[in-house]
Amino acid sequence: MKVTTPFSRTTIRTRIMWTIVLVASVALATSGAAVWVLDLRSTHADIDDRLVLTRQELRRLADTGVDPVSGTALSDPVQVLQTYMGHSVLASGEGQLGIVDGAVRLVSAAGIDMRPEADAELVERLLTMAEAGLSTIKTVDTAAGRYRVLVVPVTDGTTTATLVRAVDLDAAEAVLWRTMRMYAAAAAVTMIMVAALAWLGIGRLLRPIWELRNATESIDERDLTTRVRVRSHDDLSALAAAVNRMLDRVQRAVEAQRELLDDVGHELRTPITVVRGHLELVDPEDPEDVRQTSDLALDELDRMSTLIDDLLDLARSSQSDFVTPEPTDVEALTLQVFDKASALGDRDWQLGGCATGMTMLDPARITQAWLQLAANAVKYSDDGTRVVIGSETYGAELFLWVEDDGIGIGPEDLERIRLRFARTAEATHHASGAGLGLSIVESIVAAHDGRLAISSEVGRGSVFTLRIPLRTADETWPAQQKEPDKR
Repeated sequence: MKVTTPFSRTTIRTRIMWTIVLVASVALATSGAAVWVLDLRSTHADIDDRLVLTRQELRRLADTGVDPVSGTALSDPVQVLQTYMGHSVLASGEGQLGIVDGAVRLVSAAGIDMRPEADAELVERLLTMAEAGLSTIKTVDTAAGRYRVLVVPVTDGTTTATLVRAVDLDAAEAVLWRTMRMYAAAAAVTMIMVAALAWLGIGRLLRPIWELRNATESIDERDLTTRVRVRSHDDLSALAAAVNRMLDRVQRAVEAQRELLDDVGHELRTPITVVRGHLELVDPEDPEDVRQTSDLALDELDRMSTLIDDLLDLARSSQSDFVTPEPTDVEALTLQVFDKASALGDRDWQLGGCATGMTMLDPARITQAWLQLAANAVKYSDDGTRVVIGSETYGAELFLWVEDDGIGIGPEDLERIRLRFARTAEATHHASGAGLGLSIVESIVAAHDGRLAISSEVGRGSVFTLRIPLRTADETWPAQQKEPDKR
């Protein structure tokens, strides 16, 4: 059984937003920790520097033995200690006291907030340190607080007076704590802003994905027209464009399938009905009736077979392997098609032009389309009339044409004859047919990324031209089939 976590059920937008918030939180927390450590070290270093300076000043006073203010000689360590403590300026959170012969004899002047003598545990520890007779700087923790203390003994061999300077570390770090609380508040506000901006920014960034989802959910077999709006040129927009192209291919495939089903249902029903009707009415005792019915049935079956082949060609035209391009000699292809077309009917066949050179195309499919145009020219023209087949290159295109002196096509019918099973009244009267020939031709030329051009005049003939882009062997073939160009 697959186990899912609550996080895996959240939206991509929420996941990305919380990821950004997490990264920003780690960055701010790391920065805050670094600031805290560095400022804490700096605070402690400043305290130690002041204590070292105090020790140096006291020793200098003891060495000179003269009050720097009054110039009075200092006769013993107690006077040195009194003089120094009297002239000292204490910073906030600092206090001092003097220990003489193992007892506290001197304290800070009135008005000093920090009173070391008020902490009995601290005094006891300081007396022990003074008794050792060593100058030291160390941190002392008591139940009342934390202190950084300096112990400096001054002695003349008989009397020992010890200066104790104590700094309240909690008070000294209070400023740093206020700074860090302000930093935490600013970081919290920053995170709220980051979350809000990330939510809005990610929403705009992921909008193409939501549109893709909505588009794919709205598409069904009844509606294939929904497309995703492409707004920019980033990766998501490229994805949206790719999905639109995929939807175009799906729509063409489904529409081709629908058209094929409609065409099959429409066109095959008639011959089946004809054959069935005649078979039901045939007189098995009349050999002539049986022969005529058999000939009619075979003729209808042949027509059905041709119709099915044409429909299959149209159905295959939407497949990616409908054409297989290869380097083709245009001149040789033109001559081959001209020779094959000459056998289609008793016409005045003329070679109107012959292009030279190589290009990429499917010679079998182009031959099929070209001969279909030639067959139409024969079908809709009289015996002995002129039919011209030719090819030429113009710019970046290859022109393959068939020109006839047949019945021609009216301007109002030029677009309609491109449709499946569409035929003009004059064409229906002149020759039989299913009306699929031009549809097959257009499918073949569209698969070559080209188009079919038609020029015609009623009573004077028509010119059908396959216009195909010239391509070399190293050029990319069209990735997908295009809809036939109706121009």
